Amino acid sequence: MSAQLIDGNALSSHWRADIAARAAELCAQGHAPGLAVIVVGDDPASAVYVRNKVRACEATGIRSVLERYPDTFTQAELLVRIAALNADPSVHGILVQMPLPRHIDPHKVIEAISQRKDVDGYSVQSAGELMTGLPGLRPCTPWGCMKLIESTGQPIAGRHAVVIGRSNTVGKPMALLLLQANASVTICHSGTPDLGLHARQADIVVVATGRRNTLRADMVKPGAVVIDVGINRREDGSLCGDVDFPSVSAVAGWITPVPGGVGPMTITMLLANTLQAAQQYALSA
Repeated sequence: MSAQLIDGNALSSHWRADIAARAAELCAQGHAPGLAVIVVGDDPASAVYVRNKVRACEATGIRSVLERYPDTFTQAELLVRIAALNADPSVHGILVQMPLPRHIDPHKVIEAISQRKDVDGYSVQSAGELMTGLPGLRPCTPWGCMKLIESTGQPIAGRHAVVIGRSNTVGKPMALLLLQANASVTICHSGTPDLGLHARQADIVVVATGRRNTLRADMVKPGAVVIDVGINRREDGSLCGDVDFPSVSAVAGWITPVPGGVGPMTITMLLANTLQAAQQYALSA
């Protein structure tokens, strides 16, 4: 068996065309969607991510505002800027790029963002809405993973899904989204004694550990859908995920590549959240 690639770039292009059309409709009504991105410090990886997000906004008709500050920028100064953006009716989404310098508490920053503008879906209120099944802005990476799984045409309801990783940004919300889709979900993590025992039972596996080769071929059920969230670098500098792609792709039925899988859909879901926030504002205006 050779797994079919789940092309995140192709799926992203389809979604972005729809987002661009709906953004144009809003602009015609006088409500141009706007996303503010704040970067503190000069983390090289953050610079790449932010550049890709700004370009995606431009390509889909979403106005982007990029604010860059040195790593000496204080937490108090950052909170003042967030408060100003919360009050700005032309800004519908606020994203503070992580990681932040050590002297800034990321939790306080996230909670300072208006829930209506929390397009990352990281706040306690957003997490509570997801937990209780209420509508709201969903975390971009897990939501993108759901769309990638759905694109395979394989059923989710009634299937066994294993999520490897328990972070607040990916693992936990991923499990909740799968539960909402009526999958039976197992969460595994660094304290799980026999990871392979659980993973081999899964029809759907989502891996988000930040460690290379977390999932190997002997841990995969033949024909399973495998979603690789990880971004790592090999010794030669090339990118790879958390999955041992060469061996797992020989067993799985569907698999995301790295790069070109989850990454493009994460940015696309950020655009979708910004559009949704702008639509909600337009309805209340």
